[in-house]
Amino acid sequence: MPVVLEVRDLTKRFGPNLAVDGLSFKATPGRVLGFLGPNGAGKTTTLRTLLGLTLPTSGTAMVDSRPYRELEEPVKVVGAVLEGPQFHPGRTGRNHLRVMAAAAGLPAGRVGEMLRLVELNGAGDRRVKGYSLGMRQRLSLAGALLGDPRALVLDEPANGLDPQGIRWLRDFLRAQAAGGRTVLVSSHVLAEMAQTVDEVVVISRGRLVAQGSLDELTEGAEAPIWVRSPEPDRLRAALVATDNVRAERGEAGAGWLAVRGASLEDVGTTAAENGIPVFELYRPRQSLESVFLELTGATEAGR
Repeated sequence: MPVVLEVRDLTKRFGPNLAVDGLSFKATPGRVLGFLGPNGAGKTTTLRTLLGLTLPTSGTAMVDSRPYRELEEPVKVVGAVLEGPQFHPGRTGRNHLRVMAAAAGLPAGRVGEMLRLVELNGAGDRRVKGYSLGMRQRLSLAGALLGDPRALVLDEPANGLDPQGIRWLRDFLRAQAAGGRTVLVSSHVLAEMAQTVDEVVVISRGRLVAQGSLDELTEGAEAPIWVRSPEPDRLRAALVATDNVRAERGEAGAGWLAVRGASLEDVGTTAAENGIPVFELYRPRQSLESVFLELTGATEAGR
């Protein structure tokens, strides 16, 4: 059965410090949800609360409509990777996973399967102290998947990965979501998140500042629409005849207009109604990084 991860009105205080402030969002099956925010924004505290490692001051953090601590077989419901050391350096990667499997009552055969899945089967008999940071990240993922969970919660899984490893992680997460898993991943590698996630939750100082699909956040609503036509003057006249629409000759070359105050549909319909050919029509997207900095800049400046 699919698993929904839901945080509702979550607040967490550590003494006088407010780490999470009335936060609500939901991660659903078949999609990768990116959980973004500056350092100290409350991401790790939220994930730890979702996994039952921290108790909320108020509000709820639920896994499959229940607190994590009430799950009968949690390793089969949620696999998690949080930041921080998780290995005995003297053990081999294979023995590390064997210990985890035995503790969870899982068959030992899962160990070899997971090592192959994360492409560590050739390094499984090496001691973890000799692993690179990227290899340790892969071993952590193998441990999270031992129980064949229906959801993954990952905190900064791209740390220490080289470009090839980051690409591998992107494909890995997309495949997990395509297989029906719920994937919740926090990261500060924004360029990579833009190529990985379906939806984004952005927090700053413990509060929600934006939530939506990647397309919704990066569609660049304030950017002009660019349209190229062999009859730009006629098109400009037709467009500005509509209230609040501005159209100016572009500098990109002959035939380009920069249009503000209209939607893509408005521009296309106006051209069609007036029998004006259009060769190109688009609105440039903003990068996820620029959207992130715009959303969090004001709140972080007030720290």
